Amino acid sequence: MFLVSPSPPPAALMKQAVARLAPVLPLLTDLGTRFTQAGHELALVGGPVRDAFLDRTPPDLDFTTSASPDETEAILRSWGSSTWDMGREFGTIGAVRREGGSETTVEVTTYRADAYDGVTRKPVVAFGESLEDDLVRRDFTVNAMALRLPSLEFVDPHGGLDDLQAGLLRTPSTPEVSFGDDPLRMMRAVRFVAQLGLVPAPEVYAAMQEMASTIGIVSAERVRDELVKLLMAPRPRPGLELLAESGLASHVLPELPALQLEVDEHHRHKDVYVHSLIVLDQAIALEGPVDGPEESVPGPDLWLRLAALLHDIGKPPTRRFEAGGGVSFHHHEVVGAKMTAKRLKALRFDKDTVKAVARLVELHLRFHGYGDGQWTDSAVRRYVTDAGPLLQRLHRLTRADCTTRNVRKAQRLSRTYDELEARIDRLLEAEELGAVRPELDGNEIAAVLGISPGPVLGRAYKYLLAVRLDEGPLGKEAATEHLLRWWSEQPEST
Repeated sequence: MFLVSPSPPPAALMKQAVARLAPVLPLLTDLGTRFTQAGHELALVGGPVRDAFLDRTPPDLDFTTSASPDETEAILRSWGSSTWDMGREFGTIGAVRREGGSETTVEVTTYRADAYDGVTRKPVVAFGESLEDDLVRRDFTVNAMALRLPSLEFVDPHGGLDDLQAGLLRTPSTPEVSFGDDPLRMMRAVRFVAQLGLVPAPEVYAAMQEMASTIGIVSAERVRDELVKLLMAPRPRPGLELLAESGLASHVLPELPALQLEVDEHHRHKDVYVHSLIVLDQAIALEGPVDGPEESVPGPDLWLRLAALLHDIGKPPTRRFEAGGGVSFHHHEVVGAKMTAKRLKALRFDKDTVKAVARLVELHLRFHGYGDGQWTDSAVRRYVTDAGPLLQRLHRLTRADCTTRNVRKAQRLSRTYDELEARIDRLLEAEELGAVRPELDGNEIAAVLGISPGPVLGRAYKYLLAVRLDEGPLGKEAATEHLLRWWSEQPEST
């Protein structure tokens, strides 16, 4: 049943897709001709074909062929400047062509017809006999379309173009078979909802709910990569909602659905889960343009988006019901920071990301102690130094965290934060807070106190840093006086 191709696409749609591919048509024609002259088939397949019909410029080109890896390598060697083994056992050979100061890189994979053992998630590699064999093993019908080269004959045995136009996400085989082959495809479904605006077909959604727990056999690194792609989409919220509703989040990011059980302290939203998704939307809206300066936090920014999504995950374990019907979440930012670090480590995020996102979660409530501007300059200095290089992201996270429907209250909070940012700018300009240090360095402290490097010197340094934050610039003489007074009270001075 899968070998019957639907009717060809409308001429106008095909013309649009070919126009999108115009910049690479010489390459497609050249490679297609080389393979056919050698007695093999070559096709552009998957995402590039899908994107062309969406009137989007494909970021990458994926090719599939009837040629064996050795045969592919021989053809690409005659085309390019060099070739390399991308995974010969999986049928993939890469090549690069350098001419006129430019480089063109391609990857070509032999038709595949893999099977999976369902336990280790490692495929038993088998090469297919036809393009149709290759297409039926792909994740979704919208990615199971191809253009034979060099003729540009459109091949769509599973109705992917109809699904694309209908905004529908279906699988070439039954979803149970597809997800059983590779459970990560369920995460890819979530991502395509966010990236492409597609909606899973009822049978796909049902299979995701039934098979959500099988995502556990997929490595944390692969799950993390899909989660990152989801969060970096222009509109990740629909994908995150599907992640939670399908049950997948309970296995890969359980802190997210846990928020659905909570009621936020302002009683202005259905639950903290909805509030967190709104904060994510608002944080994205505050990102700078992709080519903007660093201080604008150019989007998409992974650290800001993760922090926005996870900023309140400490609320469930800290919820307390107060007398009179109130609800409190004392210190949820501290608990949430620890939970964030634990989850991101489990997902194998790098150390910098773990540290930065956890710190943003920890600091996201700090502004609410500002009141109507009661902070001293010392408190403002500490806010800046505690945020460090994350300050601009913290600005955006704090503003995004205001989701009240009370217009007057929202305007007041915005004005107050405007005032805080203005104070920060003035102090940064006057005192160079971005590089604040004690006014005596380690060598000077050691000389004044007559001590050697070690724990005592470290304590003295921290003391002078606190003085600098509390009182601003004092000069070396006054800093020395402070240091000597502190030293006279230390047991080591006697």
